[in-house]
Amino acid sequence: MTEPNARLASALADRYRLERELGQGGMATVYLAADLKHDRKVAVKVLKPELAAVLGAERFVVEIKTTAALQHPHILPLFDSGTADGFLFYVMPFIQGETLRSKLDRETQLGIDEAVKLTVAVADALDYAHRQGVIHRDIKPENILLHDGRPMVADFGIALAVSAAAGGRMTETGLSLGTPHYMSPEQATGEREISARSDVYSLGSVLYEMLTGSPPHTGASAQQIIMKIVTEEAQPVTKLRKSVPPNVAAAVAKAVEKLPADRFESAAAFKQALENPAFATGGTTLISATGTRAVGGVSRRALGAATAAAALLLLAATWGWTRRTAAPGPERLKVILRPTAFPPGILGRNVALSPDGKTIVYIDTTGGVQLWMKTADRAEGTLLTGAAGGAAPRFSRDGQWVAFSADRKVKKVPRVGGSPVTLGDSASNLLAWLDDGTIVYRSTQESSTMLRAVSADGVPLRQWHDSLFPGLEVVNHLDGLPGGHDVLVSICENRCETSRLVVLDVLSGAMTPLMGDVLSAWAIADDRVLFVRKGGSVFLGAYDARKRTFRSPPVPVLEGVRISILPDLVAARDGTLLYITGEADDGGRPFEAVWVTRNGLASLVDSSWQWQQPINGNGLTLAPDGRRVALNIRESGRGTSDIWVKQLDRGPLTRLTFEGATSRPVWSADGRHLWYVSRDSSGFNLRRRRADGTASAEVVLDATGEMEEIMPTPDTMVMIVRMSDAGGRRIFLFRRNAGTGDSALASLLAAKTYDQVSPALSPDGRWLAYTSTESGRHEVYVRPFPDVEAGRWQISRDGGSEPVWSHSGRELFFRSEAPRTVVSVPVLPGPAFATGDQKVLFEDRFFRDRLHVQYAVTPDDQRFFFRRRVPRDETSDVTADPGVMFVRHWLAELDLRGNAQ
Repeated sequence: MTEPNARLASALADRYRLERELGQGGMATVYLAADLKHDRKVAVKVLKPELAAVLGAERFVVEIKTTAALQHPHILPLFDSGTADGFLFYVMPFIQGETLRSKLDRETQLGIDEAVKLTVAVADALDYAHRQGVIHRDIKPENILLHDGRPMVADFGIALAVSAAAGGRMTETGLSLGTPHYMSPEQATGEREISARSDVYSLGSVLYEMLTGSPPHTGASAQQIIMKIVTEEAQPVTKLRKSVPPNVAAAVAKAVEKLPADRFESAAAFKQALENPAFATGGTTLISATGTRAVGGVSRRALGAATAAAALLLLAATWGWTRRTAAPGPERLKVILRPTAFPPGILGRNVALSPDGKTIVYIDTTGGVQLWMKTADRAEGTLLTGAAGGAAPRFSRDGQWVAFSADRKVKKVPRVGGSPVTLGDSASNLLAWLDDGTIVYRSTQESSTMLRAVSADGVPLRQWHDSLFPGLEVVNHLDGLPGGHDVLVSICENRCETSRLVVLDVLSGAMTPLMGDVLSAWAIADDRVLFVRKGGSVFLGAYDARKRTFRSPPVPVLEGVRISILPDLVAARDGTLLYITGEADDGGRPFEAVWVTRNGLASLVDSSWQWQQPINGNGLTLAPDGRRVALNIRESGRGTSDIWVKQLDRGPLTRLTFEGATSRPVWSADGRHLWYVSRDSSGFNLRRRRADGTASAEVVLDATGEMEEIMPTPDTMVMIVRMSDAGGRRIFLFRRNAGTGDSALASLLAAKTYDQVSPALSPDGRWLAYTSTESGRHEVYVRPFPDVEAGRWQISRDGGSEPVWSHSGRELFFRSEAPRTVVSVPVLPGPAFATGDQKVLFEDRFFRDRLHVQYAVTPDDQRFFFRRRVPRDETSDVTADPGVMFVRHWLAELDLRGNAQ
């Protein structure tokens, strides 16, 4: 077990002396402590920092007080709760014994009498609490402690307190309550109003496992488990263990019924059934051919879950697409597409809906970047063959083909999968498929705002130069309008601080302004345009195709779409929507720093340190002495980020910049200064500031293009700068005495048909390593410096990126693509560049970005500094994906035509 957090120990020192960490769960870390006032051992549970930040101290303390009054022989009492130096904590007795989970892990199944006895005792505790108005919400073997054979229910009401303190926003924060195997269907489908019957279901599931050795529903992922809970019936326990008495089997079956109304009305009734040998369930249960359940002759959909706020159907796995009605009403469903949640800003660009709204193609990075497809008749997605490495999928107008971007090319593949067909080159992850078959896409060959058009057969049609987009504007989203020759083009500037929507005529090249403050837009129905604004509001307007304008001011139709530069929303032509609610911070877990040895052993840098980082990481760098790290941290709830300096390992974290848009910090050789890139309304510039935060930052280079990376050289007047400008991603030399503008830049590696990124100079200044896509994928190369034309050596073999030199200069590290590992390449001494045999150091499970280096090496070259997402507790997490809202037939609610005329 690890030592306690020093700041936490200090904050609680006047009441409790923390001795050691006992373990971690989904919501809290548990410590063994000495109660100084009462001279006794206690268990102190401290809420995770990200959870505490959501709740707030006052509300949590108020809500948790309701559980302190519970007094029952089978309920572990609550001794204390409160806040200390920002930590939210609660205190319970320290019980010598084990959890039911530990016992089941050791014995797998329990004796029938013992299992029933434990369940009866827990049911008695639940019944008492329910009569006090408290529902546990998280009954599971981990929360049942065994002391001298007597069960004690722990964390009673904590889940309720947390949920109440969060104002019902727990599913929006990415934090979750409950454990998948024991969750009731109503919990799984996200209902806010949870009754005592939910606890009955959970306890029935625990008894099921004690009897059979497994919970009622199992799966390879939390996603699969949730789907089974909602859609499948549990097997009778007697099928798995014939010796279970009929009354016990009947009681278990009734306890785990999917509809709350079909379960026991109380925990006391469940207890009585277990103790009554004559108990048997009545009525018949049938599964119809359509998958609906008929109980007592009355048809019920097992997935039905009406939300009180909007009376909307909420589903976790299966969709009601096949329901046929003469006049379909609005349907709002929740679907889970991937085993991991969509990071903020990904859904809008990397998910596609077929024109009829019945098929979803989406990106998943589990086991490598790939496109998957989910249809109405399948509970889970299937791999779209032929789309390896694919992103930005888009359907053809007839829904039979899927176009996508992969390997910087535009490709298409049949919707049923097959061999891909290449249609265009130099493509970024942004495209639209027009009604007439034309595919318009953003090109990376000459500018991030260069647009091209090809036919569905790959014939080049036309292109539009970046002169259409002044200043630092970039194309953010594309969608075709009905008719086949007009495109909705969403344009952003300064990370979408300003944005606008225009209509591009593919035939003439004319650009017509349509609306300001638009992040993304879609054409729906025959004459409507849906668009999202920066605040997460969605608007709908009736569109006049002849005049290329709205017939009347668009009206708001939805609020609260998650935004992180890009909105997490996608629309089909028939109006079907997919979206995620919440702010950008709600979309992903925080990050933590880890040290990794050369043999792959990882350990936390500082267990109390977690942060939110910008979407693309924005770089990190170790000081020359290895005692400090500089990195970007995103301000919670906002898209801004600044550079902070952390004293390693457990020292303070200090903010260095306050511009709100800074990135790519690099230390000076003496460790006294930090170079970094700053962006404001005038563009990008290179700045330098003292690392201790004193004195003002000085602007060293103010260039026209987008500055992405900086690398000092042994000559303090020369730096290597990587830019993204009208020539693509290129590497330059910057001479400080040559001025502060573009005139100070001299081209070093300037290919126009592929990217050259991640420059890394050897310590002696002789060799320049970098990543290039000249082969069609990212590979690591080395050239002499500064005479880069005197030679070139390819280092990686099957894809590689992010080269970093050892401090000795005798090794070059890089991150391999296949498989994902960190590789060491010995560099042999001598006047000529030569390498030895490559060696795989360890599996690479950490945050990566092929365009920028995202790790560092210690001065002794023995450890690596990485960052990773904070791991989830698989036993306590409901699901890695909170789900995506699926909405169809909502246009029937609006009389837009009347409003817009």
